[in-house]
Amino acid sequence: MSNQASGNYYLPQPSHWPIVASIAIGFLGFGASFTVNHMPLGYALLGIGFLILFFMFAGWFTAVAHESEGGNYNKQVDISFRWGMSWFIFSEVMFFAAFFGALFYMRSISVPDLGSLTHQEFLWPGFKADWPATGPGIKETFSPMGAWGIPALNTALLLTSGVTLTWAHWGLLKNNRTHLIWGLVLTIALGMIFLGFQIYEYSHAYSDLNLKMTMGAYGATFFMLTGFHGFHVTVGTIMLWVILFRSVAGHFKPDNHFGFEGVAWYWHFVDVVWLFLFVVVYWL
Repeated sequence: MSNQASGNYYLPQPSHWPIVASIAIGFLGFGASFTVNHMPLGYALLGIGFLILFFMFAGWFTAVAHESEGGNYNKQVDISFRWGMSWFIFSEVMFFAAFFGALFYMRSISVPDLGSLTHQEFLWPGFKADWPATGPGIKETFSPMGAWGIPALNTALLLTSGVTLTWAHWGLLKNNRTHLIWGLVLTIALGMIFLGFQIYEYSHAYSDLNLKMTMGAYGATFFMLTGFHGFHVTVGTIMLWVILFRSVAGHFKPDNHFGFEGVAWYWHFVDVVWLFLFVVVYWL
């Protein structure tokens, strides 16, 4: 009798995957340290670390999926997964809140304060306390990224992807595998198109607008916020690919599918962050 049917709490067997994760983190840590110090061995260590990390993710997640499909998880385990994912997303909220807070501080406090100094013109000739700004001491000029173009199109893409993912979830709840799979396919396609447009946007920023990370306050916050969001879209897209493969394999049931729900929570979080980012970074 499975744990799900008997009501017993599932206790996993001792696993080697945490040790594999520790080895990967060790390689990544040394690789990052060597790389920032311009030591040739750093790139090799980073590559090895990422390979071990991907191997760990594939193996550990496969083991969890098999345990779930084997009926080992009951309601208590499901609740623990939900709490874990909730706290993870909360940590991501705080992560982005720090960058939005930095943007607010520079835009509304530090730049106006620098412009109001009595001897500002003597210290930094030509500096204007307007936004977007590089900050004092940077003589290069740039053009800010406009909102109505690729950013607006990407907003429409992400909002649509939220709809297609909800449609896929509805199909799962109705035990309609066709709707589930096609909803996931559409969501993945929209996410990948979003990433393609963002790559093009970065190329346009560097080559045509002279907008770079070195362009002071605006350049740093623009690329940190949009870059980390793009990284989260990439991670979310990989998650959706995994859920798609599992769905094609017949995984998930209408009454037991937190693997799908957890990824859906993450994707909707990415959508909401982009809405804030579009308004604060591109529009205002």
